[in-house]
Amino acid sequence: MLAQRLERLARRLPARLRPLLVAGLLAGLPGAPPAAAEGPPPIQIKVVGGLASISQYVRYEAPFWTDRVPGLTNGRVRAEIAPFDRSGIRGQEMLQLMRLGVVPFGTVLLALAAADEPELNAIDLPMLNPDIASLRQTVSLWRPRIETLLRERYGIRLLAVYTYPSQVVFCEQAFTGLSDLTGRRVRVSSVGQGELIEALGAVPVVTPFAEIVPALRANVVQCAVTGTLSGNAIGLHEVTTHVSRVAISWGVAIFGANERAWMALPGEARTAITGGLAQLQEDIWRGAQQETEDGLRCNAGRPDCSAGARGRMTIVEDRPQDRARRQQLFTDSVLPAWVQRCGSDCAETWNGIMAQARGIWARAD
Repeated sequence: MLAQRLERLARRLPARLRPLLVAGLLAGLPGAPPAAAEGPPPIQIKVVGGLASISQYVRYEAPFWTDRVPGLTNGRVRAEIAPFDRSGIRGQEMLQLMRLGVVPFGTVLLALAAADEPELNAIDLPMLNPDIASLRQTVSLWRPRIETLLRERYGIRLLAVYTYPSQVVFCEQAFTGLSDLTGRRVRVSSVGQGELIEALGAVPVVTPFAEIVPALRANVVQCAVTGTLSGNAIGLHEVTTHVSRVAISWGVAIFGANERAWMALPGEARTAITGGLAQLQEDIWRGAQQETEDGLRCNAGRPDCSAGARGRMTIVEDRPQDRARRQQLFTDSVLPAWVQRCGSDCAETWNGIMAQARGIWARAD
């Protein structure tokens, strides 16, 4: 009976309305599947990453945001990412841009941000972390303080801490330790590196990364501080003869979010992204360690070189007398210079966080 009545009703309707009748009736029948409801559109976010063309960005940051985040959030969040140095943004401006929300999610190189906030670069002061184990300990100790500083002064939520591979010394003539650099002109990339080189009796020369090899060829500098593998990539193994194993510094970066932008995301999305960033952070750290070692292998021309060009360089190994010299340089020159730039409050903060772990106390003169 019901089928006959429906058939008669359908014949009375114009042909163009009959499909609507069928669809509507089917939607209301017991046991029929409900009509598919459209979910909310994906949330689109913009992310500013680290240095373009560097492994941290190409292998880790960019794939995480473009490929993994949609999966982690079940398609709820989709991201666009661009490196800061190809986005018209100066690294020194990132904190202020994130505070204003102009950059809602961004990577900040602490050596650049330290121009306005010297305290941020306490994690990566020259000579503080000669190896990655030391750096991990330092970051673990300082991270709570950095979280507080970013939240209170900039309204930024700290979500991850990254590191680039170690920054080491390449020289065109032989050297056996840092003391041999006296009198040489050395390429540096930060204020802290420059202060260290001056303390050694050498001459710091701030030089863009892309100009290191031309500067060496023109004898503008005789040595350069840069990454083991990135130095290999630009051909330092062809214009220098010796490279030190000991890290001068590393190049620590933080990833954070403007607090308002972060809290605007759904809670489940924030949880998923936080978990993903913890894994990304560890992947970047492992990659930095691997690249540091592979850079040394490649520069020395070892057969297990996997990611660079094989050179014929001499690796300058760490010696007991160099360790003592490093501590003396850090205690007498690097740390006091940082306190002078940062202020007496920073000396108190250092003593409360780092002094006991490293046996080095800061003085507020």
